[in-house]
Amino acid sequence: MKTLEVRLPHSLGTEGAHAKLDAALVKARAQYEQQVGPIEANWEADDRLKVGLSVMGMQFDGQIDVLPEELVVKLNLPMMASMFAGKIREGIEQQLAAVIKA
Repeated sequence: MKTLEVRLPHSLGTEGAHAKLDAALVKARAQYEQQVGPIEANWEADDRLKVGLSVMGMQFDGQIDVLPEELVVKLNLPMMASMFAGKIREGIEQQLAAVIKA
C-alpha cells in the first residue's frame, strides 16, 4: 500500500477550514455516494478528519490534518490504484482548492 500526501495552504484558520470540510463532506455524500457507496468520515480530533470509501472494490483510507495555515491529506492507495497516484493527487488538489475558495 502506498501513502499519497497532498499539502494545500489556506488562510481560513483551523475553525474555518473545519467548517468548509464539513460542508464539502455533506455535498460529496449527496453527489457521489450512489456511485462509490458510503463515504465514511469522522473527526478523530478537532484537527484530524479520518476518511474512508470504496471505489471499484478498492478501499481508500486516509486522513486530513487541519493545520492553522495548511491542509495535509494522507491517503493510503491500494496497489491497483498506485499507478494512478498522479491523477488522484491532481483530483485532490483541485477539489480541496475549490472547498477552500467556496
